[in-house]
Amino acid sequence: MLLQVLATGVTSGLVYGLVSMGLSLIWGILDMVNFAHSDFMMIAMYMTYWSFFKAGIDPLISLPFIAALLFIIGTVVYYVAIRRVMGSEMVYQTLCTFGLVVFLQSLAQFLWTGNYKMINNPIASGSVGAGGVLINTGQLVAGLASILTAGLIWWFIERTRVGWALQATAQNRAAAPLVGIRVDRMFMLAWGLGLGSVGVAGALLANFYYIFPQVGATFQLLALVAVALGGFGSIPGALLAGVLIGLVESLSSYLIEPAYKYVVIFSLYILVVLVRPRGLFGTHG
Repeated sequence: MLLQVLATGVTSGLVYGLVSMGLSLIWGILDMVNFAHSDFMMIAMYMTYWSFFKAGIDPLISLPFIAALLFIIGTVVYYVAIRRVMGSEMVYQTLCTFGLVVFLQSLAQFLWTGNYKMINNPIASGSVGAGGVLINTGQLVAGLASILTAGLIWWFIERTRVGWALQATAQNRAAAPLVGIRVDRMFMLAWGLGLGSVGVAGALLANFYYIFPQVGATFQLLALVAVALGGFGSIPGALLAGVLIGLVESLSSYLIEPAYKYVVIFSLYILVVLVRPRGLFGTHG
């Protein structure tokens, strides 16, 4: 039973980490909290749902197209809304992303009603067993895809010239233009990559999670905690912190009571922030 609990915690945590990575990227480069991050994931879930039911496209096949579409949406949102509040006080940036939350949830409510929807995908409805431990196929695929996506984003940031430009912008946005980096484009790219990664998360979650306009709120707070635990701007940190949250959530539900799982998670968060404000894997506070 304990192995089953740990396996469930790891697979759930990898999905939390995938949702957190894009948020961490935007936060680390723009120094801005995107409170609408998980609501864009909700839009990706609805896109996956309708592509499955209207066009018969399997979610795993539509996944790269959903991710690319969310990338484009991210760049458009940056130029239409976010760019206008960059450099202003934090309260205006916060109100801007909260406005996006209201807009996206209201749009989903208007277009698709508040009814719960779910994809009955035969591929994701089965389970894989090993050593007496059963893991839902959809969750297993989501966990593996989370690791792959994290690896690709890490490679892009750490091993490409554009990635180095993103890091330089995050470290010193005032000095970056002196070496030929177009900061505005780096901000746009960060938003595109952030929403693209959460688009992957939405396409994967749609296989085994209920879809409704407020589904993003379920993940947003945990994503913020994962970013703070892992370290602002750290992609590996966000993924590992997501796994840690998944394990704590699963173990506390098993050992104590499911109703107290968030008490344990936020207690851990407060403890880490007090002891190490920069996060477990962060390089700066």
